[in-house]
Amino acid sequence: MKNMWAPWRITYIQESSQENGCFLCNAFQENQDKKHLVIYRGKECFCILNRYPYNSGHLMITSNKHKADISDLTDEEMLEIMKLTRDMKETLMKIMKPEGFNIGINLGKPAGAGLVGHFHLHIVPRWGGDTNFMPVISDVKVIPQSLEDLHKEFKKYW
Repeated sequence: MKNMWAPWRITYIQESSQENGCFLCNAFQENQDKKHLVIYRGKECFCILNRYPYNSGHLMITSNKHKADISDLTDEEMLEIMKLTRDMKETLMKIMKPEGFNIGINLGKPAGAGLVGHFHLHIVPRWGGDTNFMPVISDVKVIPQSLEDLHKEFKKYW
């Protein structure tokens, strides 16, 4: 087996293993948007870049409050989350020009949720041919743009 080295990822691995509590709550409460890659803060929800993206531009939209399930959200939270989902999808179209999107919610570990305790919605931009041999053969995903550069792009719009 061959190795592909990605030394910039070690920071994320070390930070995530040392993080106390919910990383989404920490990002919301600390008010350090650049550090936590927060793009937008609303009255009921906020949008953050995923530190471990499935693809370039992978966003998460979440409630400002620690709520585990979609059933726990108020009507106001649901409405703002869906409006922000629409608006962030449009912003991704302007910045990255994807050919499609996966927009979804994973509820519970069996459904693929990596963070079970804090409801969040994923927006993943997609392009034809964006899957290749690397993730299939080597379990490696190549992400062509740094999170910091992408955060700067989003801040032009938000």
